[in-house]
Amino acid sequence: MELDLSPLWISLKTAFIATIFAFFLGIAAARWMLEYQGKGKGIIDGLFTLPLVLPPTVAGFLLLLLLGRNGPLGQLLMSVGINIIFTWPATVIAATVVAFPLMYKAVLGAFEQVETNLISCARTLGASERKIFWQVLLPLAWPGVVAGTILAFARALGEFGATLMIAGSIPGRTKTMPIAIFFAAEAGKMGEALNWVLLMVVISLSVIAIINYWSDSQNTKKIVGIKANNFTKKLFNFLILGQFQEISCPEVNQSGRYLARKNNERLAPAKQEAELLVNLQKNLPGFTLETLFTADSKPLGILGASGSGKSMTLRCLAGLENPSQGRIVLNGRVLFDAQRKINIPSRHRRIGVVFQNYALFPHLTVAQNIAFGLQDLPKEDRIQRVAKYLNLVQLSGLENRYSHQLSGGQQQRVALARALAINPQALLLDEPLSALDAYLRSQIEQLLIEVLEAYDGVTLFITHKLEEAYRVCRNLLVLSAGKVIASGSKEEIFERPANFTVAQITECKNFSTARMVDVETVEALDWECTLRVVEPIAYQLSHVGIRAHLLTFLKEPNQENTFPCWLVSTSETQHRKTLYVRLHTPPQNSQEYHLQVEVYKEKWGGLKDRPFPWYIYLNPLNLILLED
Repeated sequence: MELDLSPLWISLKTAFIATIFAFFLGIAAARWMLEYQGKGKGIIDGLFTLPLVLPPTVAGFLLLLLLGRNGPLGQLLMSVGINIIFTWPATVIAATVVAFPLMYKAVLGAFEQVETNLISCARTLGASERKIFWQVLLPLAWPGVVAGTILAFARALGEFGATLMIAGSIPGRTKTMPIAIFFAAEAGKMGEALNWVLLMVVISLSVIAIINYWSDSQNTKKIVGIKANNFTKKLFNFLILGQFQEISCPEVNQSGRYLARKNNERLAPAKQEAELLVNLQKNLPGFTLETLFTADSKPLGILGASGSGKSMTLRCLAGLENPSQGRIVLNGRVLFDAQRKINIPSRHRRIGVVFQNYALFPHLTVAQNIAFGLQDLPKEDRIQRVAKYLNLVQLSGLENRYSHQLSGGQQQRVALARALAINPQALLLDEPLSALDAYLRSQIEQLLIEVLEAYDGVTLFITHKLEEAYRVCRNLLVLSAGKVIASGSKEEIFERPANFTVAQITECKNFSTARMVDVETVEALDWECTLRVVEPIAYQLSHVGIRAHLLTFLKEPNQENTFPCWLVSTSETQHRKTLYVRLHTPPQNSQEYHLQVEVYKEKWGGLKDRPFPWYIYLNPLNLILLED
């Protein structure tokens, strides 16, 4: 008797077509659910995954109710002469329905693993949502897509219950291998059933092996846990860089000077004087962010403790978050106005952002990262622009490396070049040095200072470290709990902080509660002393402070504001020694100190052998009188 192989061909054909349907439907549904923030999201997700948990016969019965002669879709199809039930298309529908949830959940999980800052970065670089999907989200989620495809095929190939309910067991038409196994076993033909089982196992394992082999052969590098393959590499060379593989940079200046300076050109994005006007409010858990300030071409440092609203301000300016109220105007162009209902999307704001974690696209090379926002330029212009900014950040020769092949400092430079390459009207730097090792920080900081000197746009430099902001920026803005508590030149804010909180944020370490004695004298209650002052005393005086490096030691006590002191403990860095001292009386334990004094180690060498008490001088010119 000749063996009937029709169940094999029907199963393969059905599984193949069902996998194609599940592939596209699963990706579309996952993409939609990733962005959906409306009501009933959990219910919708449950409906998408319901066939995964329902018994196949129940899924088949529901399909029968839907597509049968008395079902709503069945009646509609019958009215145009189409009958689905007990046909091969019904087999495909059943297989697609049970395979879809596996594809959907695998892809959605992969999408959710893609770092959100990568998506945000792509938006600031001018990419549309369609480009973000094809050039960032899908390639980074590709391993999950492959896994979902394998699972969907295996599920479609093994579908039995739903198929039997709506397609039946018609030889040569709807009788798949699982159905053939069932009826062979029911008829006592165990050998025939075993043959079909073994054949299904071989097919399933072969498909998995082939796909895994293809995937492994395409993988070039494992980047941050996500693999980039030759397909995606070629795709991005085509889409982003116009098919060029390497960039030759004949104008590299070996002395390390920048191409922008060599050509006597500026990095200015606009002809007019740069100006940013910000007045925004945003409701956040715990407080309301309220920032009102202006900025010009001189870098503005935004200083504040963690959670003060610095990064949220940046995200509102870049269009990555929507303020509750307010207005943002850049070079005369309104980017956001709550009253007029203006909210320009990120991709059209022309604001470059350097994220705290760099947000380099791990599946793209250095050159492709820099060129990501230049896709609307002609090919030759893209090549020249990428070469220029590779020169600018001193990375020529590394254009074909991936981010995981770079040091932290090199990654930071790529992020800076990428943000500048789009000729932004404003540049936002979110804690750009915080993730760097100490030995790299000064190098990148100096590079940043030189680059910003050649940039004519608005620059906001966000940090929680005063020293960084002081070296990079001319003006400072201090945030605390979402409010601007000080703004002005860095010298003014450092030397004369407006209040106690500003003094703390600007790293003053010595404070005492204080009260006014007369117009020239205050009493430092915690230090148990009276101090002459030269600064006008505020009506609401609450504290007196002095910075640790401005305290000095005298050999004799014959001067005002000079008091005996005893050393409590010390700590040190490579160059400095911090001395914890107590005024008036010797300490009883290591916590009984009044002041911290910072001295260079050379000075400590001449001080440490002096007998106690030492005499410490609080210069009236250096005393800071503070309100709450």
